[in-house]
Amino acid sequence: MSTFLPLQDATGPVRVIQVGAGGMGRAWLRLLSSTPDVELVGVVDLNLETARAALDDLGIHDVPVAGSLTELAAVVDAQAVVNVTIPAAHHPVNVEAHLLGLPILCEKPVAPTIAQALSLAAVSEATGQLLMVSQSRRYFRALAQYRRHASRLGEIGALTCDFFKAPHFGGFREEMPHVLLVDMAIHAFDAARYVLDQDPVSVYCEEYNPGWSWYAGNASATAVFEMSGGARFSYTGSWCADGLETSWNGSWRVNGANGTALWDGTSVPVAEFVQGLAFDDGLPSSADDDSPEEIAGALAEFVSALRTGETPSGEVHSNILSLAMVEAAVRSAESGQRVLIADVLNAAYEQALSSEQLPAAKAALEGGLGELISMTPAAGR
Repeated sequence: MSTFLPLQDATGPVRVIQVGAGGMGRAWLRLLSSTPDVELVGVVDLNLETARAALDDLGIHDVPVAGSLTELAAVVDAQAVVNVTIPAAHHPVNVEAHLLGLPILCEKPVAPTIAQALSLAAVSEATGQLLMVSQSRRYFRALAQYRRHASRLGEIGALTCDFFKAPHFGGFREEMPHVLLVDMAIHAFDAARYVLDQDPVSVYCEEYNPGWSWYAGNASATAVFEMSGGARFSYTGSWCADGLETSWNGSWRVNGANGTALWDGTSVPVAEFVQGLAFDDGLPSSADDDSPEEIAGALAEFVSALRTGETPSGEVHSNILSLAMVEAAVRSAESGQRVLIADVLNAAYEQALSSEQLPAAKAALEGGLGELISMTPAAGR
């Protein structure tokens, strides 16, 4: 597991360079420019006009722009990077930032493949810099309350998530293969790990594309995961499902020996326990909590980690298992077979080991990171 030291100057706002100023980049620019705990000190984008236009639209006129992170880091006193580039650029940008001595908060997925994610975990270890993934949907207050309900249900038998939306994105998403699994399902997969406090063991998945779909790749899927505590997590979703749509968080049900809890992805979750069982966890309900949500929640945890040295929930080593759920589901859909998470992790590890070019990162892969892959319960050892 990567260890990192807190910032030496932890009193003032964390000075941040944002890389990527496209659609999601604008949301991050708005957040970074309005959050007292951070100071936006620069923006990097291959298209300088895109970056300048995004800043102008937010009324920001004094932040420098460059086409290269290395170029900009040489002239501004940055302490961290927020990476909002397209997934294919995550690996090179993250490596560049770490080699510059900068910790990173990266949009999901941390990399397009598990092999690249393992490489990034190794670079994080080699440089001693934090790499945190913004699994923004972990930061819904209602989800935290739902997790507390689930923890009171005793042995868990089943967790289900139904996700039905009909967005017309245009652009790259509508041309992606496995679009639902690769671009969206990781949120639900990661949330399942969080709610159950269990990790994946295997998956069987089917995906398909309805005849009316406007996506080139398969926009619908059903996946059933065996989890390390014996529960089954079932996910059914579609991105071409007009009418009576679920929330963006999906609709959830968890059943255990002591009862059932429901969450519609928006409202306060509810639970019904078997006769004679009740609880009061003494914590505020999601309706009373005012902690930041979505990307603001991810940013708050990132800043806190940099100031305290405490490992955040989205730290790259842990997040790899959520990414492994996606890759395993894709393999199962392609092969028609049940896929073991162990097989996916071990194959990705061998690929990462053979292709790693940085000597220090290769040593990290051969050392502690290799031991982590071999010892994790999700690897079937």
